[in-house]
Amino acid sequence: SRWKPVLLLLSPPAFSTTCARCAKDRRLRQKRAISERQLTRYFVDQRKVRVVGGQGGGGGHSFYSEPRKVFGGPDGGNGGDGGHVILKADQQMKSLSSVFPFYQGFHGERGGSKNCYGANGAHMYVKVPVGTLVKEDGKVVADLTQHGEEYIAAYGGAGGKGNRFFLSNENRAPKLFTPGEPGQERVLHLELKTTAHAGLVGFPNAGKSSLLRAISRAKPAVAAYPFTTLNPHVGIVHYQDYEQVAVADIPGLIKGAHQNRGLGMAFLKHIERCRFLLYVVDLSVPQPWIQLQDLKYELEAYEKGLSERPRVVIGNKIDLAQSRINLPLLREQVAEKVIALSALTGDNLEELLLHLRELYDTYVKTEESRGQSPVKW
Repeated sequence: SRWKPVLLLLSPPAFSTTCARCAKDRRLRQKRAISERQLTRYFVDQRKVRVVGGQGGGGGHSFYSEPRKVFGGPDGGNGGDGGHVILKADQQMKSLSSVFPFYQGFHGERGGSKNCYGANGAHMYVKVPVGTLVKEDGKVVADLTQHGEEYIAAYGGAGGKGNRFFLSNENRAPKLFTPGEPGQERVLHLELKTTAHAGLVGFPNAGKSSLLRAISRAKPAVAAYPFTTLNPHVGIVHYQDYEQVAVADIPGLIKGAHQNRGLGMAFLKHIERCRFLLYVVDLSVPQPWIQLQDLKYELEAYEKGLSERPRVVIGNKIDLAQSRINLPLLREQVAEKVIALSALTGDNLEELLLHLRELYDTYVKTEESRGQSPVKW
């Protein structure tokens, strides 16, 4: 019988890597914008952490023996040291939500025969945001304000000694060896204070979130009801010479905030790290200078001298008719420089950006004259 050729019809591939039209889309997906309600679950500015250093490896116990050298003597090596638990400030971290309540360093390995030392345990690095305070029993033990700054939270235990370590003229065949020491154990309280150059301070619905949206790429929630912002937001203002100024949107304060009313002192502490302040006042309300007086009083009641930092007063909502009437009255009552603008329409934002850069340059020169390095973003 003759073989007849058979034509096999193969199905075409699902996609082609050579055709740009059919190629798989390998572009990275963009992160979805997190709403303010979702952000309250992720933003954590306090955390209690229990840290334990790694345990040291035990010392080795052995005697060297080979043909024609039966009594070679002890050759047990020392154990490796346990790993530390190290807190490391990372600029990419913005919250303490990723910090777990317990960390333990890696254990050291046991010493081996032939005088082999055990390997040291690897260090456990815990990334925390820049501006994290480390407290123990209410006392500040570390302040991580620079990117890459480290603090050893718990030391690892020392490795044990092998029987080779105890060799002496009096004892030629020691059987003594020691176990590894346990690692240090501590309970620490981590507290995050937002590190930004400028802080937007104002009452609820003064337009702080709208202003931060207008001058940066931050997307805080904006609505027509008070306490829209429940967590601090940090926006970055970019300049043509590649300098970056960080502006923090602090949640709105009310009268009695220093007595823990409203959002209270939970967010007053974030203003401590701001190098200069931007007081945001609603020009459309009657007697807007009363808002400024109340804000200064709350800051002074929380920390003396806090309201006297380099500052500027921003009169928001200048697009309203009542605001244009109140503007000259505000300038008569206030000694500081007043910048009138509208975060909604973008009127006079250039003056704010120029003055913000002046405040930043003054801060940089002051820090450099003191021999300190200014905070850079």
